Amino acid sequence: MDARPVSDARRRELAAFLRSRRERLTPASVGLAEGFRRRTPGLRREEVALLAGVGTTWYTWLEQGRDVRPSPEVLSALADALKLDVAERRHLYLLNDREPPSLRPSGAEAVPAPLLRMLDSMTGQPAYVLGRRWDVLAWNRAAAVVFGDYGRRHGDERNVMHMVFADPAHRRLLIDWHLLAPAALAMFRAASVHYAGDPDFERLIAKLKSASAEFEQWWPRHEVQGPFAGRKRIDHPKAKRMHFEYTSLAVADQPDMRLVAYMPLDEERTAAKLERLLNRAA
Repeated sequence: MDARPVSDARRRELAAFLRSRRERLTPASVGLAEGFRRRTPGLRREEVALLAGVGTTWYTWLEQGRDVRPSPEVLSALADALKLDVAERRHLYLLNDREPPSLRPSGAEAVPAPLLRMLDSMTGQPAYVLGRRWDVLAWNRAAAVVFGDYGRRHGDERNVMHMVFADPAHRRLLIDWHLLAPAALAMFRAASVHYAGDPDFERLIAKLKSASAEFEQWWPRHEVQGPFAGRKRIDHPKAKRMHFEYTSLAVADQPDMRLVAYMPLDEERTAAKLERLLNRAA
């Protein structure tokens, strides 16, 4: 089947999207003079073209659904001119068959309130939320009784990579550390590419190289790996062996935040052991 109708439909959708974003703006909202009375709402096409630094005729072709192919730089300029938010920018890029730019947040990270309530409701599943640097931002009671009270950890101590490579007590928890540690490092490396050169990342990496011979040896290998689900065997100081299946889920509207949840397995009567640990903690 000819793919042409799909392409035509996408260009029509792009044209309508651009017109709708243009018509919602006023000259004052983008720093332009009102000028004479306007026959149509919003900005004129030539005003959008001026703001984006493109030709009026070329922009008009876009709104007419013609077969023109904006570069990523031009799409960025159009997004700025039309004051698009993050979701609208992504939509604009996808309509043009372009990979949306990675817009990474900075500053303090805040876990959304609905996610905090979800954590609290997961009474029989250890779970925590990781931030962009794999710091544990929030956790539930089940996670605290299995992995230790994260509230007693401060700064880098609450970072997953620090716990895996630089915390002997946490390392003893992980029966299969020799398998989990290199996989965790590869996933961390893949996730941290968006923050290459970031001072907080660089400081943590330097600290881990100094604290762990394995980290120092493996980091230069540049192994990368995407998030995946798997099994984790724990040697708990009180409950002894516990088996979990874990998965990592992306958080909506938070590109670098993930929910990690552990499901108790039948092996080693893990669910019963977890319940006893929770009762003792209570």
